[in-house]
Amino acid sequence: MTNSAESARRSALITGITGQDGSYLAELLLAKGYRVVGLVRRSSTDRSERIAHLVDRIELVQGDLLDSSSLVGALQHAQPDEIYNLAAQSFVPTSWSQPVLTAEFTAVGVTRLLEAVRQVCPRARFYQASSSEMFGLVRESPQTETTPFHPRSPYGVAKVYGHYATVNYRESYDLFAVSGILFNHESPRRGAEFVTRKISLGVAAIATGRTDELRLGNLEARRDWGFAGDYVRAMWSMLQADQPRDYVIATGQTHSVREFCEVAFARAGLDWRQHVLLDEAFLRPAEVEFLCGDASRARRELAWRPEVDFVGLVHRMVDADLAAARAVGVARGE
Repeated sequence: MTNSAESARRSALITGITGQDGSYLAELLLAKGYRVVGLVRRSSTDRSERIAHLVDRIELVQGDLLDSSSLVGALQHAQPDEIYNLAAQSFVPTSWSQPVLTAEFTAVGVTRLLEAVRQVCPRARFYQASSSEMFGLVRESPQTETTPFHPRSPYGVAKVYGHYATVNYRESYDLFAVSGILFNHESPRRGAEFVTRKISLGVAAIATGRTDELRLGNLEARRDWGFAGDYVRAMWSMLQADQPRDYVIATGQTHSVREFCEVAFARAGLDWRQHVLLDEAFLRPAEVEFLCGDASRARRELAWRPEVDFVGLVHRMVDADLAAARAVGVARGE
């Protein structure tokens, strides 16, 4: 029989638990005493390296945002108090080559999950991972919760659908359902295909002599970059609030890809201008040039503030990739 202490523990279901945000969120919730259940897609390859250090403390259940019945089953198993939907096809360039699949996962998948929540556990609190990419061709700067959306990619369009699906279920069925409009957030666990991690990995490869160049696209694109570990704190805080509201989560400061390169290469004692080459293959069909968020509502109502600044973020990423590259070199006897 479950003891009273065990039954009093809050339970959380995280979709996308094997991703960057999912791994940091799982760590946060475990530290707060939660029972953590992660939804994972069945796959022939193991993609759990980000949560390898947590596998003996969490539960994993198979499910897929493309399959409604699996979502119902996962919710019945987890009986969660809180649900964090972090799963998506989240790489913007891929959304142009796979727009329909992106829509199925990132847009309609949200509705499948919300409908399962409505049927199985309507009293659970639901978090949807919205994105600054929804603003796209921005109408005002900085962007707030009331700034109009103008997405510039199939990914951004899909995120707008998921965002408004969440609003609709909140207003139609009285679910505690919220969206966090998160601006770019990075870490050493960021996927290698994203430009920030591509830069930090490139710096590590160049510093250890494995290559001498890094090819990038638009160096002038400006983003509001924060640390993923800070941003998952905001997700949790949104579900602890008295009333369900959507929040922009951002640092309020922007930096260009060029600036990211400058700081990253300098961390390794290198001059980025000697190694970075422009490659049109990495340019987007429709570019989002400038994103900057205003997180005043989150600061005021959630008492949330980022703790890691831009330079600290870049240094964390470069240091981690340098250490890993050097460890590989030692293992190979280089």
